[in-house]
Amino acid sequence: MAFSLPALPYSSNALAAQGMCQETLELHHDKHHNAYVVALNGLIESKKLGGKSLETIVAEAGKQGAEGLPVLNQAGQHWNHCLFWQVMSPKGGGDKLPGALAAKIDQDLGGLAQFKEAFKQAGVTQFGSGWAWLVVGTDGKLKVTKTPNGSNPLATGEGTPILGCDVWEHAYYLDFRNVRPNYLQNFLDKLVDWEAVNGLLSSGGMKSGQTA
Repeated sequence: MAFSLPALPYSSNALAAQGMCQETLELHHDKHHNAYVVALNGLIESKKLGGKSLETIVAEAGKQGAEGLPVLNQAGQHWNHCLFWQVMSPKGGGDKLPGALAAKIDQDLGGLAQFKEAFKQAGVTQFGSGWAWLVVGTDGKLKVTKTPNGSNPLATGEGTPILGCDVWEHAYYLDFRNVRPNYLQNFLDKLVDWEAVNGLLSSGGMKSGQTA
């Protein structure tokens, strides 16, 4: 078996009105994400990844330090993007969250406004490339965190991501130039599919269903 690029759950121009233009989405999905998939498939035999799930590969590579980076850079980015596409929607955004998610954010993070500010700051302060995350921690509580490059909370052992935002420049440069804070604010206000995030909260996170 080999890993594959999942289809977008919406058309490539579906998010344009929400601040992510068709060119951004096509370059990001069809070129960048696909390149991670191709590179990961090229490592299956040499790194003895056959038969392992994408989640297992990411977690194991994260424990290997520098030795695991060649795999983590590709497997992590594949997993990260699979989640990224799922948590955006043409009907996303707004401040009306599903009950379970809203209650959990209120309880663990002090409310939606405080969560948004913490998430935005995580993304803004991630130097260089990386991701901002909303995670169900190992203690069962929600927390906001960030990771560099292709890493993620599965690799660091911080918990299970239910929302992730790509802060690599290719994710936003065509739409927001170098103004990352505006991209993050727009992501939270107009793009996040809160129903999808709530679903991941209740189901225990995304399972890619992909195996080497």
